[in-house]
Amino acid sequence: MNRNLTALGVIVLGVGFVLTSAIYTVTEIDQVIITRFGEPVSDPITEPGLHFRTPFVDTVNRFEKRFLEWDGVPNQVPTRDRRFIFVDTYARWRITDPLRYLETLQGSEITAQSRLADILDGETRNAIARHDLIEIVRTSNRQPANTAVGPEDEPETLEPISTGREEITREILVAATDAVSEYGIELLDLQFKRINYVPEVQQDVFARMIAERQRIAEEFRSEGQGESARIQGERERDLAQIQSEAFRAAEELRGTADAEATSVYADAYGSDAAFYAFTKSLETYERTMDPNTFFILGTDSELLRFLENPR
Repeated sequence: MNRNLTALGVIVLGVGFVLTSAIYTVTEIDQVIITRFGEPVSDPITEPGLHFRTPFVDTVNRFEKRFLEWDGVPNQVPTRDRRFIFVDTYARWRITDPLRYLETLQGSEITAQSRLADILDGETRNAIARHDLIEIVRTSNRQPANTAVGPEDEPETLEPISTGREEITREILVAATDAVSEYGIELLDLQFKRINYVPEVQQDVFARMIAERQRIAEEFRSEGQGESARIQGERERDLAQIQSEAFRAAEELRGTADAEATSVYADAYGSDAAFYAFTKSLETYERTMDPNTFFILGTDSELLRFLENPR
């Protein structure tokens, strides 16, 4: 009895193991090719769900259904006008024919990335060599903002282009698409990630940029100094004019006051000359005498006249 149960259990486990080996799952991000002894035996399976295979004989080969990334290595490339630049590109691709992809690249993404690098780097080099640098760094004939610092300066203009960076990337994409299609791959997009001068040229470019910025800054500074001098001159002129008018008005007031004082003095002298002389003497005493001052005067001094004879 025990032996029968044991045998039944072994049979059940064996059947379960065989069924488990025969069932496989395809997810939403997978596409599958079944191979038998290395040879494909089915069309690509792209629908997600449970599927069956011959256990121990068939092999499930899974490939990405999603977009994949290719990131290039910066390369030094000469342009048509003999400018050496570093070009860094990237692309997006996907597997559209898993069977061809398996047959030509053994289903290896590393091999696919290597083939893409060979093709895209070569097409990029060829496209850049056919165009001048200005065509690669610009996308349109848009004119720059006016950087003139004075009315005598002419607005800056740029050399017109006929192709532009976007058209060059399309040229590379079209040429590379034909080359990679034999591997069951579709190129979706290609862009320049970075374009830069080689280090030897960078220093000269930066020096020219700095010199140009310094020239513009000096022109602004010179214009500011001229405007400052003009404002300072106007301020000093206005100040001198205000001071002159104030001095004139003060002198006029002083002259008028002196005339009025003289008239008052004359009227007072004409009314009572003795009283006027007495009043002026008192004012003189008040201005000249104080407790700390000593006077030595003769008997005939006019200052003593009212002190000696107060009546």
